[in-house]
Amino acid sequence: MKRLKALVITAFALLSTASYADNDTNGKQMKIKANDKDICVAFFSPDIVRVTKTPEGSTAKGKKSEVVTMVPKDDFNVDIQSGTSSIRMKSKDLVVTVDRRTGLVSFASTSGKQLLKEKDINFEMRNEGSDKGRYVVTHSYLLDKDEAIYGLGTVQDGKLNRRGLTKTIEQSNLEDFQNVIQSVKGWGIYWDNYSRAHFEDNAQAMTFRAEVGDQADYYFMYGKTADGVNRCMRQLSGDVPMFPLWTYGFWQCRERYKSQQELLEVVDKYRKLQVPLDGIIQDWQYWGSNYTWNAMDFIAESFPNGKQMIDSVHKQNAHIMISIWASFGPQTQQYAKLKEKGLLYDFETWPQSGLSHIWPPRMDYPSGVKVYDAFSPVARQIYWDHLKRLFDYGIDAWWMDSTDPDFFNATKENYEQKGAMGSWRSVRNLFPLATVKGIYEKQRKASEEKRVFIMTRSAFAGQQHYGSGLWSGDVASTWDMLRKQVPAGLNYTMTGCPNFNTDIGGFFCGSYNTRGTGSAPLNKQYQELYVRWMQYGLFCPVFRSHGADAPREIYQFGKKGEPVYDAIEKTIRLRYRLIPYLYSTAWQVTSAGESYLRALHYDFASDRRTWDMADEFMFGRSILATPVLHAQYTEEKIFKEDAMSGWEKKELKDEKIKELKCDFTSGKTVTKYLPKGADWFDFNTEKRYRGGRDVTVATRLDLTTMFVKAGSILPLAPVMQYATEKKWDNLDIVVYPGSDASFTLYEDEGDNYNYERGAYTTIVMKWNDRKRTLTVESRKGQFPGMLQGRKFNVRVAGTEAVKTIDYNGTSVSVTM
Repeated sequence: MKRLKALVITAFALLSTASYADNDTNGKQMKIKANDKDICVAFFSPDIVRVTKTPEGSTAKGKKSEVVTMVPKDDFNVDIQSGTSSIRMKSKDLVVTVDRRTGLVSFASTSGKQLLKEKDINFEMRNEGSDKGRYVVTHSYLLDKDEAIYGLGTVQDGKLNRRGLTKTIEQSNLEDFQNVIQSVKGWGIYWDNYSRAHFEDNAQAMTFRAEVGDQADYYFMYGKTADGVNRCMRQLSGDVPMFPLWTYGFWQCRERYKSQQELLEVVDKYRKLQVPLDGIIQDWQYWGSNYTWNAMDFIAESFPNGKQMIDSVHKQNAHIMISIWASFGPQTQQYAKLKEKGLLYDFETWPQSGLSHIWPPRMDYPSGVKVYDAFSPVARQIYWDHLKRLFDYGIDAWWMDSTDPDFFNATKENYEQKGAMGSWRSVRNLFPLATVKGIYEKQRKASEEKRVFIMTRSAFAGQQHYGSGLWSGDVASTWDMLRKQVPAGLNYTMTGCPNFNTDIGGFFCGSYNTRGTGSAPLNKQYQELYVRWMQYGLFCPVFRSHGADAPREIYQFGKKGEPVYDAIEKTIRLRYRLIPYLYSTAWQVTSAGESYLRALHYDFASDRRTWDMADEFMFGRSILATPVLHAQYTEEKIFKEDAMSGWEKKELKDEKIKELKCDFTSGKTVTKYLPKGADWFDFNTEKRYRGGRDVTVATRLDLTTMFVKAGSILPLAPVMQYATEKKWDNLDIVVYPGSDASFTLYEDEGDNYNYERGAYTTIVMKWNDRKRTLTVESRKGQFPGMLQGRKFNVRVAGTEAVKTIDYNGTSVSVTM
């Protein structure tokens, strides 16, 4: 035994080789050779372990991860026991066992619960092309027969549980991948590879197969819960910075505002109608023709003074986001500089033709647009140097489109193209992280006064750290696609990335234009779909209406006093009522590793029915979102549309169909499941229900179906025209009894990064259910301009009596 310990000590002395020097954990790792492979297992923390495997004798050197930013901790112990058949490593949370003969690794909790086992690993040498000498890496794991798994990315298949999934992992318009899987058993893995890959789960194994790799490299995380796995992933790859307060209001957009005047008229009309609005988005072609694609300046004739337009938006107390791309037209300044330095990829991307007014694209007039090499620091600097012009004009946020990027002629030769980090094939999926990270870092260096807010069409693991949120691409305007957004957003969240949103109403609605171009908002079939999509969008971190084929502003759907208009306005107003809850939840996302969109097993894993529930979720800790996802007043319009076919303008005839006779004011019912383990209050009626069963509740077109968990405290703001119009000096506090409750109200300056230096306040509210007493504890922290005094109007759900608390920052209680 002494000899074995001596051998282990000798092995540890050799661990700081070049391959692992960056990850030296001061003895909390082991390195062996087994089954013709060099294997290293390293504890980064008691619940995070890195495993690398390389073919024995390979000259490939381990590279610094482009995703993992974590420095291994040193404030914990690992007990290592070396036997003749295996090596056992144990922290306070995790037991890792390595088979000396096979080199296979297994993971268990310290209580003996088996978590995950490797099944097989295979390296196939690539013998030709740009990646010659590297490997195709195949890695398989064994799962329990009934084990539910989640994550991977925004697969648009309508399923929550990833068991049985076979998928090519390659970023695209509609689907994005993060290489993160987590289990209902409380473990997760991040598979650190950036190439085009394949995922398959079947009865034999769960397998990743990367087309290019130097080694097998993954991180095992034992978070114990879904929240815990997300925390581990963010610990590995970076936390989530706060978005500005105004980002949580309502955003209006269309494809596209064709002039400066058109955009300003929309903001002006919202203000005159007194419909709340915080953001307006300018989509593409403000730069003119496709040959000047993404010039990052207002050079189109219809945008004569971009800075003046931005100033006008700000004077209306709104903010503006603008479309920017990962590609440039041949007549732009950026293109010339990038081409000179060899920093452009030579494959077809969007737009393919230089003639923007013709579809399908006229390929005899190629656009010449090229994607830039976002992996190059020089290219990223050129990108920002030109983007800063828009930033200096006063643009508030970036809509980074085609960050996948669009890649149309996906030939073998084009996958072979080389950039700053190697072949396109080898870094294909990392592109969105590289380009988003570049903007985040440059803007933060330029100014700390405005928080970075990026909306991007694609994402890779770790992207949560760079001020960005994903939207789900150019989705079709169908009920089926609406239903698919729910599990897509939940699975994206379970990769550690919390910020997800979708085009409210779907991007392509042309099949509803039955009364001429742009008439979809007058088609009852589309009206019902749009309202229900908006009621789902209410629960997304970014609440944004957008799409092609027809404008989506509220007044396109009718006028005040009409059922569709009123339903839309009511949903927008409810969003603003919820902003104190939402912004406080944002702080929990930033400070405590939590999530906005919570699959039901986050909080109710003991209820097996929640494991694959793809149509409900928790919105923060208290609200059960149960959106209506099927047509109730009209018939579902069935059509198939993808990201390219949707651009084909169809000649549609006026359809005299049943939908013209529907009555949107009539009452309907909907059946929803209430998770076991809590009682629930219908938000609209405040009727209390026992959990663990289906309930049928009344609804209408203008009602957002949702429940609040018993044992919750919900702060509600007065309705505002924009998120910062009114200070939170007169909040309604609704207590949902049934058990003790706690809520932390978070406030800061609303923008800038002073909160990172402690400039914020928290007010903890606690409900004692037995005593029916609410205690508002003393305020902690401070920031410039904070409220010194305020009123809290307290009410218990299901009752009408209100008691008002005058609060000056010191603890106060009220008994209801």
